[in-house]
Amino acid sequence: MTRVAIVSDTHVPSRATEIPEWVADELRAADHAIHAGDFDSQAAYERVRELADGDLICARGNMDPGALELPVTDTLVVDDVTFVVTHGTGSPSDWHRRVLETAHDVVGADANAVAVAGHTHEVVDTVVDGTRVLNPGSATAARPATYETMLVATVEGGELTVDLRTSSS
Repeated sequence: MTRVAIVSDTHVPSRATEIPEWVADELRAADHAIHAGDFDSQAAYERVRELADGDLICARGNMDPGALELPVTDTLVVDDVTFVVTHGTGSPSDWHRRVLETAHDVVGADANAVAVAGHTHEVVDTVVDGTRVLNPGSATAARPATYETMLVATVEGGELTVDLRTSSS
């Protein structure tokens, strides 16, 4: 079984002072880590990378400084599951479509892909046109989120399970 910690929208230091300890624990415990953008600073990026023991897949968010030379999209393949990571920048009204199109542009519409994005700070775990779409919310409860959230995915034998984690769970 492979464990993947999925976070986004940490916004340190503009909206939060640090990565919450319970999120840090989940990142340390994972085999792989995904961050869907808006670290907000070089220091936040370095901290998440350190917690992930260097095994970090991430995408540039609209609030990430230019000095952070991050890809717009990235991928992680675990067994037969491909995670396509992007931030999802743009209007919330067409977020699902935009994220799905990005995933299909990267791996094709027929792939066993999971589209992972952030930006809205709202937790999403749904299927759109046969593709699973995930948003872990904000790991630091950055506004408009009202509580800290992240997702933990497990992949075993090509089967994906996703669990929501919150500061109260």
